Amino acid sequence: MASHGEVSYTTADGNDYAAHEATYRGFLKLATWGTVAVVVLVILMAIFLT
Repeated sequence: MASHGEVSYTTADGNDYAAHEATYRGFLKLATWGTVAVVVLVILMAIFLT
C-alpha cells in the first residue's frame, strides 16, 4: 500500500472549529427539542384520541 504520510487535519488551512462546534451545538439543540415535541405530541394523541 502507498504511504500517505501524516494526517494533518488539525493543521490544515481552513478548519474553523468554532463554527463547527456552534453548528454541532445547534444540531443537538434541534434534536433535543424535536424529540421533546414528538413525545408531547404522542402523549396528547394518547389522551385525546382514545
